[in-house]
Amino acid sequence: MIREQMLGVTQGERNFRWRGGEISRVEGFSDAVFAFAVTLLVVSLEVPKSFHDLMLAMRGFPSFAICFAILANVWFEHYRFFRRYGLQDAYTIVVNCVLLFFLLFYVYPLKFVFSSMFGGAQIQVDEARKLFEIYGGGFAAVYFIFSLLYWHAWQFRRALALDPLEKLKTQQGLADHLAMMAIGLLSIVLAFTLPPRWVGLAGWLYFGIGAYFTAAGMFFGRRETQLLETMRDPPPME
Repeated sequence: MIREQMLGVTQGERNFRWRGGEISRVEGFSDAVFAFAVTLLVVSLEVPKSFHDLMLAMRGFPSFAICFAILANVWFEHYRFFRRYGLQDAYTIVVNCVLLFFLLFYVYPLKFVFSSMFGGAQIQVDEARKLFEIYGGGFAAVYFIFSLLYWHAWQFRRALALDPLEKLKTQQGLADHLAMMAIGLLSIVLAFTLPPRWVGLAGWLYFGIGAYFTAAGMFFGRRETQLLETMRDPPPME
């Protein structure tokens, strides 16, 4: 029993049976692309030759840390999807390749945004508008592709034999990624329409992600608790 519980911790997640088996070629290729994307984030590809150069490189460490954390979260979402559903059909492969394409597009705007933030770079209002539009486009595209993957998994819910809790978590995954896409699109709209003095709100909007996940976690958490209680209750005697 202890061994089974340990395997459940390392090979699955609470209330969701992972259907992914061995690491597939799709996942292996995806991991290589993620690794390349992280390489593009490196503060400097050249080893500092003096203490002054080292200090200059260290100034980029905070932005690198944040960008790395964001990419790590995207990687985890990708990893969890393939572990949960184990889908390797043609549709999943094509959509996954599109996701990787947009991920590589997203890296440079991601790095520039946070490098500018921590480097104190001054940019013009028109440049800020365009920057938020590009960043929001990449952000929305990545999560739109995740939404397509989760919708595809939902379409296969019977073939995958998803139980009620797994269906709920699939719905939650779809809702979360659609919400992230909406935030990216809203940021683009704000960047395009706000007067010059308020353009920065297009960036501050992303801090609302935490509020969304707090509210969504409470909503889906209550539904999960209700489902668990229903599944534990014995059927009524006739």
